[in-house]
Amino acid sequence: MTVEAALTGDPRLVYQACCYDPASAAALSLAEIKAMGFDVLYMTPIHPIGRTNRKGRNNALHAEVSDPGSPYAIGAVEGGHDAIHPELGTIDDFRALNRAAHENGLELALDFAIQCSPDHPWLRQYHGWFDWRTDGTIKYAENPPKKYEDIANVDFYKPDSLPDLWRALRDIVLRWIDEGVKVFRVDNPHTKPFPFWQWLIEEVRAEHPDALFLAEAFTRPKVMYRLAKLGFSQSYTYFTWRNTKKELTDYLTELSHPPVSDWFRPHFFVNTPDINPFFLQASGRPGFLIRAALAATLSGLWGIYSGFELCEASALPEREEYRDAEKYEIKPRDFSGPGNIVAEITQLNAIRKAEPALQSHTGLTFYNAFNDQILYYGKHAAGEMTRILVAVNLDPHHIQECDFEIPLWEWGLSDGDALEADDLLRGEHLTWHGKIQHMRITPDAPYAIWRVKPARVS
Repeated sequence: MTVEAALTGDPRLVYQACCYDPASAAALSLAEIKAMGFDVLYMTPIHPIGRTNRKGRNNALHAEVSDPGSPYAIGAVEGGHDAIHPELGTIDDFRALNRAAHENGLELALDFAIQCSPDHPWLRQYHGWFDWRTDGTIKYAENPPKKYEDIANVDFYKPDSLPDLWRALRDIVLRWIDEGVKVFRVDNPHTKPFPFWQWLIEEVRAEHPDALFLAEAFTRPKVMYRLAKLGFSQSYTYFTWRNTKKELTDYLTELSHPPVSDWFRPHFFVNTPDINPFFLQASGRPGFLIRAALAATLSGLWGIYSGFELCEASALPEREEYRDAEKYEIKPRDFSGPGNIVAEITQLNAIRKAEPALQSHTGLTFYNAFNDQILYYGKHAAGEMTRILVAVNLDPHHIQECDFEIPLWEWGLSDGDALEADDLLRGEHLTWHGKIQHMRITPDAPYAIWRVKPARVS
């Protein structure tokens, strides 16, 4: 990958697993992940998990003996951010996994979460990096409204922290780069000092200009954009909560045009271990197809968290959180279970990789489809004669149909001229005569994708 790709966007697709263990019978093989069309296997923290205040299932404050705890409570007697949880294996096992990933055309990405379990070795070795109370206790972490009783935060501006803590954190990133990892998903970067990120990213990129940093920053737009300007290669977005035609049109118009498109590279994750969107909870299999199609065709970057392909949607009451979340327990899955959408994800990714227009969030135009439940848009790659047209039924429960306009004007054609259209889902070739056409989209197959160009004149 070139330096330019790292800075201006990278069309690699991400599959997220919680502490991926290839030896588990419930884990997808690397070949199966690649076969779906993904390029990156991203793992939540793979480090030892603390026992003090360990969380139980569903974020319970009391953990049973068998509960693994949250992987974000990093650090135990076995080590901290530079160590591997012993139940996942050794550093040699990690190296073997990395080699196998590359042999299957995959990269590994790691979670860089700057937080410590109360059992993290740093609390004993570097007392001055933390903000202790006068009674010798330490305040647990919070990111309102969430509380993390099993986590203590470092203090970036304590006298002992500058520069030693900053250098230690940089060296953690460099340590994993030395192990062959160049992609880092950064947990809650907006809760850390901006000068630190600017310094760290510059330090790392001075040695490794192809390193990628993905910001998991669900916060105010100005803050998200500021992180991008500081050097973050990509960012999570509000796509998760944009469901209506107007919401999606307004948001994607903002992201795909200057000035935002000059510095911000949106990564559309359809779900995360923390976020089980309300839309998916109530929409069944069609809802998962809808969100996959939108993410795969609106943004040049998209990813799924394990279980999305199985249409997992069981939630805690009135909350955007999974019931029996894998974040707090080991969760076996049957990836060949009935109703899965593996075939549809595979097809979407294959189309996306074959069409340069779908590999960027730019070159996007929304067109007229005369039904508020149908989102209709086109993507155009610079220098290409063809356009990709996409129509998505946003209603997971009902058939929707409408008249729509084909963009004859973009080739200087009149309203009575024709376009040739290749249906990329069904392999059919069509000729559309005239500006106004009609579509009908069912919930079971809630999207259509065409490659279009002016019809040949006989």
